[in-house]
Amino acid sequence: MAGNRKGCVVESTAADGNASAGAFSLDSTVPNAAAHGFAAFRDGWEAEVGAGFPLPAFSPATTADFRVRGRAARVRDVAVTDVHGTTPIRTASVLGGTEDQVRLVVVRRGAWTLGGPHDRTAYTVRAGRFLLRHVGRPSHFQTEPGTTAKILVLPTATLAPLLGDRIVTGLADSAEVRLLVAHTNMVHTTVADLGPAGLRAVRNTLVELAKAVALRRFDDVEPQLAPALTQAAKDLADSRLTDPGLSSEVLARELHTSARTLQRAFAATGESVTSYIRRRRLEEAGLALTAPTGPLSVSEVAAHWQFSDSSHFTRVFKKHYGRTPTEYTRATGSHDG
Repeated sequence: MAGNRKGCVVESTAADGNASAGAFSLDSTVPNAAAHGFAAFRDGWEAEVGAGFPLPAFSPATTADFRVRGRAARVRDVAVTDVHGTTPIRTASVLGGTEDQVRLVVVRRGAWTLGGPHDRTAYTVRAGRFLLRHVGRPSHFQTEPGTTAKILVLPTATLAPLLGDRIVTGLADSAEVRLLVAHTNMVHTTVADLGPAGLRAVRNTLVELAKAVALRRFDDVEPQLAPALTQAAKDLADSRLTDPGLSSEVLARELHTSARTLQRAFAATGESVTSYIRRRRLEEAGLALTAPTGPLSVSEVAAHWQFSDSSHFTRVFKKHYGRTPTEYTRATGSHDG
């Protein structure tokens, strides 16, 4: 279902008839949308995420000029929100009510400050960092302009005993956080298609990975974590496709697991780690060969995407696409004229 509130782009992907899941996305950065952005966000949140995760009161400046791209999903008693705020986001000066939640904040860009200016426990999570803590009462937060972050609200009964009064912080690129982030990205893309059993499995994996963040280690032989491990490895591989040393051993080391465990996780997908890396390099090579800004030569593409030489690249490219690189380029018209 798609909606539009005075220029805001809102997409709802709630599973039909499923009261334990919901999702929506929002883009109020489009022209003429900011004035109605917060109302669209609030409506989407209340419709799809629900009363179990009440929104705080936001400052008048935030609600008046809410230029945000984001998405939110609820899976049973877990809520996951991704947000990129062009404008800063701040809570109001007065917060009422009660609160008992475990929250994880992962910041990729900008900064997210938890606590107000007069709060002794205020903490700023900067780019490349995360913070996990149990929140026992309503608390303020504010962001810098341009902040990109992921926020999880997690079940207190399971995680609060692990945390106690601790605030767990660290690098967003730690193995445990990588796995959790990869899994939440899968949640956003699949939640509308999941039945009750799938939602239960997704929720339980989210909680297990959050526990791993709290404990600073994950159980790499736990079967239900295999999909998250596979996705985290794929995300990491995609960011390093031009690295000549990229291998299953390198990925496993980055994710604090063994190469054998990683290979077992990939086996469930029907594709090995090596095959995935080769396929993704070939896909990127195909894009490079047809780039409208001026395609590279076959030898240049082969070298850039780490194929041993042009002959080897041509053989594997033809096996994948059914055409040689030159034939592929001609078929797309990239060298016309």
